[in-house]
Amino acid sequence: MRIIQSRSFEKKIKRFSKQEKNILDDQIQKIADDPKHGQEKKGDLRGVFVRKFKIKAIQYLLAYRFTGEELELIMIGPHENYYRNLKSYLDK
Repeated sequence: MRIIQSRSFEKKIKRFSKQEKNILDDQIQKIADDPKHGQEKKGDLRGVFVRKFKIKAIQYLLAYRFTGEELELIMIGPHENYYRNLKSYLDK
């Protein structure tokens, strides 16, 4: 399975420490192993899955979707205003 990253995702993970990136890599590997591991969204976000996990004391949400044989990592961030930002990003 080929994994691609959106521009928004790339910008966010540049700020992560090495330890945080390792935790994120583990979560991405779990998603690649079991594509339906996250929760599928409804309505305007249909087709987008969101996986919740913690890094230190902060809960992060990772949005992704499948296009053929590709796993597209769309956005990562804390819960505050996450779905609003995700929807505006996908509308662009």
